[in-house]
Amino acid sequence: MSCFGGDPNFCPECGNVLPLPGIQDTVSCPRCSFCIPVAEFSGQKICSTVVFNPVEQSSVALEDEKNAELKGAVIDRRCSRCNKEGMVYHTRQMRSADEGQTVFFTCIHCRYQEKEDS
Repeated sequence: MSCFGGDPNFCPECGNVLPLPGIQDTVSCPRCSFCIPVAEFSGQKICSTVVFNPVEQSSVALEDEKNAELKGAVIDRRCSRCNKEGMVYHTRQMRSADEGQTVFFTCIHCRYQEKEDS
């Protein structure tokens, strides 16, 4: 008696996604030893869609630099260009996972950007 069932795209024994039918007579589960004849997939239609987000909602949408509002926590760090206190920061993992993250600082007065590898 199998634990899973209902959808022929999934293995009824282990629940793993079954590969698409190919030129072989059977479809084999890559995780366990379950096999199903290709005839079981007869008449099935496989559809997929790709939905792209509108540019306006994209996080990489370009904004007018002068009207863009800086977001984030303001910290006590002196800007090396205008020498005023107050910078906003954000972090990104730019290098491999076993190395530290990169911190980007933006001055709230002149919008000068600095980066620091930690």
